[in-house]
Amino acid sequence: MPGAARFGRESRRAGFCYCIDDVSGGAKTPMSPRDGSAHAVELAVVEGISKIGREEWNSLVTDDDSPFIEWDWLFAMEESASATRKTGWAPYHLTLREQPSRRLLAACPVYLKSHSMGEFVFDHGWADAAGGAGIKYYPKLLVGVPFTPHTGRRFLTAPGAERAKLVPAMAQALARLCEDNDLSSAHVNFLEEDEAAALVRIGFLERLGYQYHWHNAGFQKFDDYLNRLKHKRRVAVRHERAALDEQGITIKMVAGEEIPDSLFPSMYRLYLSTVDKFYWGRRYLTARFFELARSLKRYLCFVLAYRGNRLIAGTFNVQKAGVLYGRYWGCFEEHRFLHFNVCYYAGIEHCIRAGIKRFEPGAGGEYKWLRGFDPALTRSAHFIAHPGLARAIANYLERERREIMAWIEEGRERSQLKPPPPSDIETE
Repeated sequence: MPGAARFGRESRRAGFCYCIDDVSGGAKTPMSPRDGSAHAVELAVVEGISKIGREEWNSLVTDDDSPFIEWDWLFAMEESASATRKTGWAPYHLTLREQPSRRLLAACPVYLKSHSMGEFVFDHGWADAAGGAGIKYYPKLLVGVPFTPHTGRRFLTAPGAERAKLVPAMAQALARLCEDNDLSSAHVNFLEEDEAAALVRIGFLERLGYQYHWHNAGFQKFDDYLNRLKHKRRVAVRHERAALDEQGITIKMVAGEEIPDSLFPSMYRLYLSTVDKFYWGRRYLTARFFELARSLKRYLCFVLAYRGNRLIAGTFNVQKAGVLYGRYWGCFEEHRFLHFNVCYYAGIEHCIRAGIKRFEPGAGGEYKWLRGFDPALTRSAHFIAHPGLARAIANYLERERREIMAWIEEGRERSQLKPPPPSDIETE
């Protein structure tokens, strides 16, 4: 990867020391080094999650964070050779430690990217524009979870630490890494709203996007959800559900320790059945990832479709903290409405049964919107080192923002869900 070797050498000797009292959320430039101070912290870039202790990293993760930001998930991505230098995802995670105690105060998952695939925040046009202007766009830095378009904290901080100072400190370090290593940009994808606001204050550009999420309005059974759908959609969903029985297809769900180890190779084959079917499909994940995923069973929930005793389709889902995340789908046989039942209705039914508040089935939209998934904002933040390119992208993002907000408003106004009855509306 161009630039990776030099970046690695520079990062290994990073060891910048700063006075934490000097870190201001309103600063416009990277922090200035300062030696000495009882409150000094050390920023470092670490080549791989395996070089950071599991318990140490996870001490920054809260009960409300998704499993994707935990050490185990990131380790599975890297150890399986799914996210490595060879695949264009060279891991260079950023850590911030208190000195002299070496206590980990903050961290974020960072990758040196040689392309823009597998990110789900699409900047290919930016790369083309940069190339046309003679500006080198790759390599670039990306803060996020490989191949995983979910919103969550991207800057992890220790309990009790001054998060309002640490988040901009980490972001400023990303900008400095770009400037010191001749990198075009740093991108923080699917971050939280408060993180995006903190980064905008120090000069990052905010980009809006949207996904479609399903919300559990206190439903007690699947019919409660059906009754909230508008008539035309309710009839369609009932018809699609009935099609399974007509075709002799049954659906089963297994979760947690109930998942047999023998099922993971089948989930990998199902994953391949989808990515190999399409011209734009990419085998981002290796078979080894699905082997390592066995250590994540506590967060996993598989939907399985059978015709007779034969497994014909399934989804690989992740759940934690009242959220179900749909990740990978595949099928060995094509059947009418199989995709909708396995990917959407089974997940909704599981959320209702388990009291899960939100279902995020991933990227894409129209099919979800027709089934009661409403648009939800997503955010990313971008540091662009070249001033001219930054201005051009800022102008583009302003126009795009207006279009995104208009689309979300229209999507909500045309929701396939009826307004809740007055008794369901909370009052102060």
